Amino acid sequence: MAQATMKRSATPAIRQTKLLINGEWLDPVEGGSFETYNPATGQVLAKVAAASAKDVDKAVKAARRALESGPWGRMDAAERGRLMFKLADLVERESDELAKMESLNCGKTINDSLADMQGVVNTLRYYAGWADKIEGRTVPVRGNFLSYTLRQPVGVIGQIIPWNFPLLMLAWKWGPALACGNTVVMKPAEQTPLTALRMGELAMEAGFPAGVVNLLNGMGETTGAALVSHPDVDKIAFTGHVDTAKIIQKAAADTLKRVTFELGGKSPNVVFADCDMDEAVAGAFHAIYFHGGQCCTAGSRLFVENKIHQEFVERLAEKAKERKIGDPLDPMTEQGPQVSKEQMDKILGYCELGQKQGATLMTGGQRHGDKGFFVEPTIFDNVKDDMAIAKDEIFGPVVSVLPFQRVEEVIERANRTFYGLAAAVWTQDIDKAHRFAREVKAGTVWVNCYHIVDTTTPFGGFKMSGQGRENGEAALEHYTESKTVTVKLK
Repeated sequence: MAQATMKRSATPAIRQTKLLINGEWLDPVEGGSFETYNPATGQVLAKVAAASAKDVDKAVKAARRALESGPWGRMDAAERGRLMFKLADLVERESDELAKMESLNCGKTINDSLADMQGVVNTLRYYAGWADKIEGRTVPVRGNFLSYTLRQPVGVIGQIIPWNFPLLMLAWKWGPALACGNTVVMKPAEQTPLTALRMGELAMEAGFPAGVVNLLNGMGETTGAALVSHPDVDKIAFTGHVDTAKIIQKAAADTLKRVTFELGGKSPNVVFADCDMDEAVAGAFHAIYFHGGQCCTAGSRLFVENKIHQEFVERLAEKAKERKIGDPLDPMTEQGPQVSKEQMDKILGYCELGQKQGATLMTGGQRHGDKGFFVEPTIFDNVKDDMAIAKDEIFGPVVSVLPFQRVEEVIERANRTFYGLAAAVWTQDIDKAHRFAREVKAGTVWVNCYHIVDTTTPFGGFKMSGQGRENGEAALEHYTESKTVTVKLK
């Protein structure tokens, strides 16, 4: 496995490790803290404040005041949009520093982090443009009445984001929530809090009123649980693992909170013999190895038609062996570390299990190096649908290749999963492509491409891959309440 040159660019300063509550950086009430790490070295980056239930209560009360008695609730929609545009400008100004901090804390390659920063800017600007275009309508009703609808903020929004795309997921959550006039209490992932805290500083510099955005570092079972169960939080938006979503949904039931979930996937990536082979191999490679496989839409179930199966797998394996693994801050690096030792060990456990259950290990399956949390790009061939590596979301650089013969067969097998986040098909037959897109149960279907996600298009899953949609106009529906007003006319 090729090793990228360990040429490190200047590392960013860690500016903030406290809690952001009501426009102030505060120490936690109970003095809790935890360490956050550099996954490329395993070394501690910083000790970060950990919020308790008391801190959650303070933040929720601040968000409620900002919404109901502060300037935010009285602010013109266009002015909200102006603040969001200003924040986007500040992110653009600080994109190099933010990208380096993102790579340092989550292991993403610097090139991918820079691309994410552009995604953050695009998302904030997109929703800033929506702020003064969220409208009600007049409704023709029987009788001498005027009826119209208003779209108003849901209220105080609790948001819990994952560690694989820390700032992009923050923007996906903040964008529609703030455009619609809500206030936010966010818990970043405990593995990757640093860029969220820097965004809090930028939000204050942009001029957001105190209490509009609040940031609480902490663990899911403490900080997250307190946020979900708080009676004055009106909605929870969560991105993460399906098992955690089940816990959240049960806890949210006591207060009938609205919930939206963007969860995991075991996405089928289907390659037909009539594909453009070069494009399909490159696409399948990107589908699974982007960000070390730590992507909810990763094409981890690779169905390849029998006629081209052997050639396709061999070409994919050759590319995997050439992948440059190393320091994520080195621009030459193609794959950085997994986010944590826990995640690395989980992935390696699946690599062992795949071999025990009879899959053919073509390449990889081992830890890379002896420092940091790196895993080799791994390919298993001749995988059966009932093997653990074909069913479970591994969330690492591990792809299962499953041969198939017929269109009907592969559609049925693609749908044989509890998940339904994304799917892809590679073919030059337009009828086959449209049939697959129509019949596969997934929230996003790519044809002759992969991982194309834009701020303007809805994103979310079928089945246990989630509830609701993020991005695009669809996300606004989850952050507004519709109110009907009827006036009797004389």
